[in-house]
Amino acid sequence: MTDRVSLYPAFLKLAGRHVLVVGGGPVASSKLAALVGAGAVVHVVAPEVVPEIATRSVAISRREFIPADLDDVWFVVAAATPEVNRQVADAAELRRVFVNAVDDLASASAYLGGVVRKGGVTLAISTDGRAPALAGLLREGLESVLPDDLEAWHATAQKVRRDWLRDRVPMEARRPLLLQAINRLYEPRRRDAGELVS
Repeated sequence: MTDRVSLYPAFLKLAGRHVLVVGGGPVASSKLAALVGAGAVVHVVAPEVVPEIATRSVAISRREFIPADLDDVWFVVAAATPEVNRQVADAAELRRVFVNAVDDLASASAYLGGVVRKGGVTLAISTDGRAPALAGLLREGLESVLPDDLEAWHATAQKVRRDWLRDRVPMEARRPLLLQAINRLYEPRRRDAGELVS
C-alpha cells in the first residue's frame, strides 16, 4: 500500500473572479454551467469550440493556450489534450493557481467531485480524482436519501445559529441543539398522526 496525502476539501467563492477554461470540446462545455452559475468570469481558450460553448455568455479566444492567459486568474479547468493540460499545469504552478485537469491526474492540483445541491445544502464527493464514476454513483445515492424538506432544515439551522452567536453558545453544544430544533419540525406531524390513530 502506498502512502497518499489526503486532499483538503473546500468550496470556492468564484463570483466576480476570473476562471480560465482551456479546451473547446464537450468536456470543457460540461464545466461551464457550474462555473457561470457560481458567478465566475469565464474565459475559454481553444483553437475550436463546440456550438454549446459558442452560444454561452463567456469570453472565447479561438487560439492555442499561452501562459499569459493565466494573468489575474483564480482557477483553471484544463480540458484539452494531455500535452496542453501539462503546459497549463506547469504555467499555473509558477503562478500558484489551482488546476482541475479533467481526467488527467498528473496535471491536476484540484479535483472536482460529484455534487448534490438540495434545499440550500451542497454536498461534494471526491475519490481523489481516481474514480470519478464512483463519485457520480455516490452522488446519485445521496441525492435519493436526502429529505424532501431539507430546505426547512437549512432555514432552522440558520435561525438557531443566529441565536447561538448572540448567546455565545459553545461549538460543542451546537449539534445536539440543532438536532433538537430539527426534531421539533416534525412534532406537529407526530401529533396529527397520534390523533389519527386514537
